[in-house]
Amino acid sequence: MISVSSRLPAFPWDRLTEYAERARAHADGIVDLSVGTPVDPTPPVVQRALAEAADSPGYPVTIGLPESRQAVVDWLGRRFGVTGLGIDGVLPLIGSKEFIASAAVHLGVGPGDLVVWPRFAYPTYEVGTALAGARGLAADSLTAIGPERPKLMWINSPSNPTGKVLPLDHLRKVVDWCRERGTLLISDECYLECSWEEPRPMSILHPDVCGGSHEGILTVHSLSKRSNLAGYRCAFVAGDPAVVAELLAVRKNLGLQMPGPQQHAMIAALEDDTHVVEQHARYAARRAKLKEALQRAGFRIDDSEASLYLWTTREGADTDCWDLVSWFADRGILVAAGAFYGDAGARHVRVAFTATDERIDAAVARLGN
Repeated sequence: MISVSSRLPAFPWDRLTEYAERARAHADGIVDLSVGTPVDPTPPVVQRALAEAADSPGYPVTIGLPESRQAVVDWLGRRFGVTGLGIDGVLPLIGSKEFIASAAVHLGVGPGDLVVWPRFAYPTYEVGTALAGARGLAADSLTAIGPERPKLMWINSPSNPTGKVLPLDHLRKVVDWCRERGTLLISDECYLECSWEEPRPMSILHPDVCGGSHEGILTVHSLSKRSNLAGYRCAFVAGDPAVVAELLAVRKNLGLQMPGPQQHAMIAALEDDTHVVEQHARYAARRAKLKEALQRAGFRIDDSEASLYLWTTREGADTDCWDLVSWFADRGILVAAGAFYGDAGARHVRVAFTATDERIDAAVARLGN
């Protein structure tokens, strides 16, 4: 038997086990700020939509309901000024991670091809590249790629883990560069509505970025964070209709279908802005408390203008990220090591502010002591 897992990087979260055990030993229990899992209730409007669609005896189709794809088109237009997108440029996904991990294989990337992702990066970009047997390069600068013509490039704004937002000029430059080289550009925009400071993030499908054409570009979105739907696995990819059609042709052969009830839940979530505003306010309050507590404890916050994380390191210290993880664990707080997101993160930790108000307050108290 061929071992596919041997081609993949080590699963990063396994390295946190010993630190999690130490954090759980705290007298007041663990404060888990590592994964960034939503903890607040799924919006009632979404729960109702799911319940009302629960009688679903037939098979769904990979392309999804016309109504769910139209909800995506309307949402991107209403919230982010995207124009020129039709439902033929939208495809539902079973969560964004499965798409990120499988896109290279499904789009014919293979041995000898180059895939590029950011220096600070969600580990699944590398996983998808390894599954395809392609070469990978972590680079933020186009000049670092040299004369090569990548088959696929990932960008991520707002960034996981750093929360950095790429400005308009940079996004436009990357789009033009990829089009000149025939490189498919996919923008991971799962945190687009989780913005706290200037500059505000923009979708790559905005006409000011892409020149009014979606040729050669895709964007992937998840409802897990903005609508507390991580358990529903609701996501979508949108952009170039020709690329979406190719993805559809492959994925329907594999039976990759978002269940019908979840599609109705996604429609309800995308059509309702009220719950997004309310959740944004919750996260903003938690973020402000945690940011101040970290800074008072001698930590420096870098970037972090968006996403659901604070990207932090010890002020003025040449500290290994695992020393920082250990420091937090001794106080009953579990955080993610920056090394999970590439060698460039070796001195930082990622601190999520998705825990309950009570657990955030506990973290603040422990940092104060």
